[in-house]
Amino acid sequence: MQTKRLAEFLDVFADVAREGSFSGAARRRGITPSSVARQIDALEAHLDAALFLRSTRMLSLTDAGHALLIRARRVLDELDDAQQEIASMNGDIRGVLRVACFPTFGKRYVIPVISSLTLQHPALRVELDLTERLADPVAERLDAVIRIGELPDSGLIATRIATQRRLLCASPGYLARSAAPRTAKDLLEHRLLDKLHGADLLSWTAVLGHPAGHLGEGVIFRCDDFDALRLAALEGSGIAYLPDWVVGEDIRQARLVQLLPELSAAPDAQTGIHLLRSIAQPTATLRAFVEELKIFIGSPPCWSVEVST
Repeated sequence: MQTKRLAEFLDVFADVAREGSFSGAARRRGITPSSVARQIDALEAHLDAALFLRSTRMLSLTDAGHALLIRARRVLDELDDAQQEIASMNGDIRGVLRVACFPTFGKRYVIPVISSLTLQHPALRVELDLTERLADPVAERLDAVIRIGELPDSGLIATRIATQRRLLCASPGYLARSAAPRTAKDLLEHRLLDKLHGADLLSWTAVLGHPAGHLGEGVIFRCDDFDALRLAALEGSGIAYLPDWVVGEDIRQARLVQLLPELSAAPDAQTGIHLLRSIAQPTATLRAFVEELKIFIGSPPCWSVEVST
């Protein structure tokens, strides 16, 4: 098997292992599942080893598959790094840029930047993984991951791109029906909106002293999507405690009213937004993306709301 074909088949193999199915890898690559299956069959024939255990319900790696995946990722990463390094020597913005971030953040702030970059640099391709999970740039062969909040200890290199502040807010319609809270304790008598998954991801504990709903107070809506929580607040469902990059513009346009602004002024209501990468020297493509993203967000960020103390 030619080296070029082997690298292509290893890339397909890594995608199948990541997605857990031929159909998932096919969607990711824009080809048919039968084409993916043929390439895996050819790779297994070349190696004279089964790489996947196949059944009608699931696909799992064999011992040989696990061993190959470790080496395949290393080989593919080396090839990507070499291509990006050569392109960087010429200052070229080209190749495939792979990024992961929260869905709402990606739709609002990353996609406009990607659209601008791909128009400026026709040889650039982008894969954007919109996910609530903490994506791993090393295991998933990503150029960068955008994370919001406290950073875990790791070998990843962080670049701060902005700051978020959580804001307590409700719609004018909701406040017309229920008196605005004057203290954090008053919130126990109100209808609250909370994140469905994650350990107190919205940090209600910083406001209430415990997670929302912990003592049976009125959490009437939970959802795993920031934009859905924003829409629920706009509809008057209750009081939300959301990042300013989600509701800042709504507050500035008076579609939502900020409540208890002194809470948002507290240090624990503010966290960083970072871009994480695994390689020490970013490529020209990644540098261009980071700079465009910083410019698009601005300083102070375009979503900022003045907070009174």
